[in-house]
Amino acid sequence: MKKFFTALILSILFLSSCSQTNPLEFHQEKKVAAQVFEQIPADFYPRKLTIVSVGDSLTKGIGDSTGKGGYLPYLESMLEKEKGIQEVDFYNFGVKGNRTTQLLKRLQSPEMKLAIKKADLVILTIGGNDIMKVVKDHFSNLQVSDFMKERENYKDHLTQIMEAIAQENPDASIVLVGLYNPFAKWFSDIKEMDQIVADWNQTGQMVIANYPRAYFVPIEDVFLNAAEDLFYTDNFHPNNKGYELIAQRLNQTLGESVLPDLERKSYTVSTEEN
Repeated sequence: MKKFFTALILSILFLSSCSQTNPLEFHQEKKVAAQVFEQIPADFYPRKLTIVSVGDSLTKGIGDSTGKGGYLPYLESMLEKEKGIQEVDFYNFGVKGNRTTQLLKRLQSPEMKLAIKKADLVILTIGGNDIMKVVKDHFSNLQVSDFMKERENYKDHLTQIMEAIAQENPDASIVLVGLYNPFAKWFSDIKEMDQIVADWNQTGQMVIANYPRAYFVPIEDVFLNAAEDLFYTDNFHPNNKGYELIAQRLNQTLGESVLPDLERKSYTVSTEEN
């Protein structure tokens, strides 16, 4: 009988070795699905965007017949149509006539410091009144050299403005809106004015190049040889259409460069591979 059981077991082992499945493999290793983490697109969860606008009359919206703040309502409408934006909160700190020195003082106010501290983005319009001051101070004998001297002051003041914003909120993106030349209607005999404005814009770009989260939005060409009148009755500030075009330029830069770089919360999901 013992020989019979021995032969039976040997036969089973032989047959099982020829089969694709082994009936004696009672402790088969359990397969565990691997987890793969994938980055959810940043615009998957629409976010609230906080924007602080600081500067001169372009931020205040002088020339805007609606009284809603110049380019701000146009930009707000454009941004809220973006897939990744649920809501936009604007804080407007524009003051008519502000020059760089005056803005520097206002940046120390508790109200502005608090707003900047919680901002995702700071939009800056400044410098036009610095140029206008040169015109007023040297009206009787205006020279190109006068603008060159004041441009150095503008560079220093703009650097201090950028430092003040970055110190209050190092994570905020900063957008500097370029200058345009509205003086052509007043001083058509000063052919160098276009070049003066271009030089000041170049200085602004040089300053913000030192800050990794800073961007420049040119608008000079928007007003240069425009097919329609883009100025308010004072021939200095934009009208409604002019502000709308500024907003379009801002929205383009925000969509292409600024919004993708804003710090967003990372989300991951796990999926199983079978």
